[in-house]
Amino acid sequence: MLKAFKDKLLESFTSILPIALIVLVLCVAFVPLETGTFVLFLIGVFLLIVGLGGFMLGADLSMLVIGEKIGATMTHSRKIWLIAFLSFVIGIIVTIAEPDLQILAEQVPAVAEKTPLGNYLLILTVAVGVGIFLTIGMLRIVLHVPLHYLLIVFYLAAFVLSIFVSPDFWAVSFDSGGVTTGPMTVPFIMSLGVGVASIRSGKGSKDDSFGLVALSSVGPIITVLTLGIVFDIHDVEYTMSPLTLVSDTREVFFTYLQGMGSYAEEVAIALSPILVFFILFQIIAKAFRKRQLVRIFVGFVYTFVGLTLFLTGANVGFMPVGRTLGQGLASLWEGWLLIPVGMIIGYFVVAAEPAVHVLNKQVERMSAGAISSSAMMKGLCIGVCISLGLAMTRILTGINIMWILIPGYIIALALTFFTPPLFTGIAFDSGGVASGAMVSAFVLPLAIGACSVLDPSAIMTQAFGCVAFVALTPLISIQILGICYRRKTSRIRRNFSAVADNILEYEVY
Repeated sequence: MLKAFKDKLLESFTSILPIALIVLVLCVAFVPLETGTFVLFLIGVFLLIVGLGGFMLGADLSMLVIGEKIGATMTHSRKIWLIAFLSFVIGIIVTIAEPDLQILAEQVPAVAEKTPLGNYLLILTVAVGVGIFLTIGMLRIVLHVPLHYLLIVFYLAAFVLSIFVSPDFWAVSFDSGGVTTGPMTVPFIMSLGVGVASIRSGKGSKDDSFGLVALSSVGPIITVLTLGIVFDIHDVEYTMSPLTLVSDTREVFFTYLQGMGSYAEEVAIALSPILVFFILFQIIAKAFRKRQLVRIFVGFVYTFVGLTLFLTGANVGFMPVGRTLGQGLASLWEGWLLIPVGMIIGYFVVAAEPAVHVLNKQVERMSAGAISSSAMMKGLCIGVCISLGLAMTRILTGINIMWILIPGYIIALALTFFTPPLFTGIAFDSGGVASGAMVSAFVLPLAIGACSVLDPSAIMTQAFGCVAFVALTPLISIQILGICYRRKTSRIRRNFSAVADNILEYEVY
């Protein structure tokens, strides 16, 4: 296990280092940082590397194993009502304490003011959306319903609902679909799909391994838009909190100590429902042996420690730097430097997302190595690069978010008719996976900082929405990768067939 942890640390180091070097260059060349903020950033880089490595190992040992076994057991029972009920419950419990969702809810006071529930109104709305659509996704696999038909129907419903919602609430609604599928929910939901598909046999079983994250991402968009209609939410405002300032090493230490305690509590709350559900499942089904149980509980410990360190580093170390960089870059050359910088950051930041590594590993495993993790990573990097370029362009020009989202989703949904079914599920899963903790803790503050300089009144309509773009562009880039993959394999088959025919003719001769 020690060797596995070292391998994960090396992988996380190569993922985090590029984004750290980019920030370092920007701080030296364009936006000088105060010494205290820079020290917070350096410690944050270290915590991100260790935390990402621990989380990836923990997910391999616990979350993925549990999800696959639960998915396989539910499907093996052949009871539709049980599959539907358990999917709904699982969707709620893995979403309700997702750290990324907590961050989003705290930044939308217009929703919290509508009911005594406060921030939990938005959290519960999103959780119910994930529960409903995870149920739909599980039933889709069992009943053999093509994924792209459901995606077309539900995204069409989302855009129709947006007509009746205040434009101030559009960006938040589409962002909610991206932040929902974060580091806590993705490993569990993805492994559920793999477990369900493993019970099936025949053509299409592997294709249906993916798609649960895709439907779990569109669900919150629809439910949050419905929330905006029911409560007539408008004039959504953003309250900018002051940046964390430290002047000496003692303040740095206590800032991180306070942050680590806070995020440890959040991660514990997020993990506890999954742990309780797993214990009940084991008592009823007795699915794991004693040795497997020990590995799973060790995996939970790695997941807890890793995610705590990662979130602490991202939020305490990277969030202040992100906003400071956004403000500084917006002050230079009328802000136009934001576009190339945003694209460069987008290309490398996706490699630092914990859930991306989980997705890539699952894709490589389910395709028996035919779709490599490196090819997946390049497709995601290109997609997120374009998305942040669009996000920064929108901040500078004030383009309505729907002018980008509607054509983007039309292209993405049209490609589903030309892409292999396996790649359709992978592509729409990757959209939710790419918009994770680093986007919320670094990219979103970067956009908020830029907006605070260029147009403070437009933060909710222009800065928010970058998560939605990050969730959109991989749908297109990964499906294009799928089309190229199909053409390549078809050419190989034709060449192989031609060689076989020539050999046969030679032997006959």
